[in-house]
Amino acid sequence: MKPEDRLQQGIAELGLMVSSATQQQLLDYLQLMLKWNRAYNLTAIRQLDEMVVRHVLDSLSIMPYISASPVLDVGSGPGLPGIPLALCLPDCRFVLLDSNGKKTRFLTQAKIDLGIENIDIIHSRVEDYRPSFGFEIITCRAFAALNTILERTQHLVISTTRVLAMKGRDEVAASEGLPQGYRQQARHRLQVPWLNEERQLLEIIRNKQ
Repeated sequence: MKPEDRLQQGIAELGLMVSSATQQQLLDYLQLMLKWNRAYNLTAIRQLDEMVVRHVLDSLSIMPYISASPVLDVGSGPGLPGIPLALCLPDCRFVLLDSNGKKTRFLTQAKIDLGIENIDIIHSRVEDYRPSFGFEIITCRAFAALNTILERTQHLVISTTRVLAMKGRDEVAASEGLPQGYRQQARHRLQVPWLNEERQLLEIIRNKQ
């Protein structure tokens, strides 16, 4: 199956509505990642077809849970899940944060080349990031253990913030017992087409005072 056909079919199986123009942008994003990967080692996945599944479809599997913005993508790396979500949700504002300068340079170039107007790129450690506003949603895909994520982002969490942590089965089991002041509001099983691994989305909120 061609990557473009796999992307189109996968989006349909996820029950999402994504225009053909945006699907082409998603493919252009992966091509740009492949190009930069030769020098910057952005991802260990080097086959476009596999990138469609493991990068784009996996990222878009949480799209139904992005219901407000601004959204902070912590440890965004090469822009996952931030860039696929931003391309498909142009009315939402995204901040992509990473401490790796090579990755934020790639993100900046991707923003320019793909004409993505609803993202901001921040090169910083998350614990040092002090914006003048709060976030409605914080996403993290491969950043750290859940407790570490909550500890490092606590200064960014306001009363309405939802932390959406994408985890595998073993990571979910290891995340039992949240730091004081947090509770799990929901756990969603993510059905990613062609991905033979269990994926779950943990939805964490602060306890009300």
